[in-house]
Amino acid sequence: MNLEKIENGVSSLSPYVKNIKVVLRDNSPYAIIYPDFEALKEAKVINIESEIRWYAVELYNLEVDDAHKICGYEIISDPLVTEDEPNNEVYKVLKSYISTVTKEEILPSSHLELDLGFDSLDYVELFIFIEKSFGVEIDEARFSKIMKMHLLYEYIQEHQTYIDVKTVQWDEVLRENISEKLIYSPVAMFLFKVLLFPIFKLLFRMEVLGRENLLSSTCIIAPNHQSMLDGFLIESSLPYAIVKNSFFLAYKQVFGTLLLKPIAKHGQNILIDADQNLKHTMQYSALPLKEGKNLVIFPEGARSRDRELLEFRPFFAMLAKTFNVPIVPVVIDGSFEALGSGKVIPSLKKVRVTYLKPIYPESMTEEQITAKVKEAIASEMQRNPVYSKAL
Repeated sequence: MNLEKIENGVSSLSPYVKNIKVVLRDNSPYAIIYPDFEALKEAKVINIESEIRWYAVELYNLEVDDAHKICGYEIISDPLVTEDEPNNEVYKVLKSYISTVTKEEILPSSHLELDLGFDSLDYVELFIFIEKSFGVEIDEARFSKIMKMHLLYEYIQEHQTYIDVKTVQWDEVLRENISEKLIYSPVAMFLFKVLLFPIFKLLFRMEVLGRENLLSSTCIIAPNHQSMLDGFLIESSLPYAIVKNSFFLAYKQVFGTLLLKPIAKHGQNILIDADQNLKHTMQYSALPLKEGKNLVIFPEGARSRDRELLEFRPFFAMLAKTFNVPIVPVVIDGSFEALGSGKVIPSLKKVRVTYLKPIYPESMTEEQITAKVKEAIASEMQRNPVYSKAL
């Protein structure tokens, strides 16, 4: 196997891969990737693992046969160096807080994402903690340049006006008033529904099950994510009385493009950017629930590349707990075969949308809610598949 060819293939797909070494593990290619941190800083990217995973490794895997696919990877930061920790109150408070988020060893040279495992939710909580505890505001653009422990500490040390350790209360953050208003488009939603449903019925023999599980009251609708069709499948399969009061969470990088922006604007979409204005994005995402409307959110946060479920991100569970609203899990099956990753022209494959029984959050933790929703979707996919995994 030509490992150098694989290295060149991955490197050519992303400006953020500085060095890559591919080795064989169990006779399959395994990649060790060192990012171009300067390019990432210039682009203000703070979700480095997601960027490299989806737009380097997974894009490469879409282009090659199974034998040459990368079976796993790790992203490394600068080699750790031995250095003394600052012996002052700012560093001690910061380290103490970060130790509540990660179980990894915290060193001055630790990278918050790649070494300590921080994600978007952790970033927002960190920004709020720093602002409340030190009087220092940090946004994503600034943070993209100081994502190592010692750089973050130095920035806080330089700009701090006080030290008063505060805890972050997520319910207060999500309930905070913001200037944005929801844009309702009942006529457009009606037209989308009446046009899309017969098209999907004709092209994909779309079958809709479990409508009796839908609620007339405020809820979170949480489908799995197999293809670009999924949001439209949900929109077309919901009764109009529900869809006109539902808002869809979607990525700005996809639905903010010239082609899809008009649809997003008139389709009751809330566009989010994983690298900008994270706190505000989360507050904006909560707005439908605050106003007694429904929110459609894909817990995986990305489309599956192989029809298997991805890890569920806990933000939807946090929203459910904060606003005490039930979650309706949804199984979309067949859309991967119809328009999976790498496809531009859809195949005429059967698609099924199944609405499952609501899950109520009152007595559960966010972790338990997340696990229960994923388990419900996985069980239904296994129990009643449209296609076998072999396809």
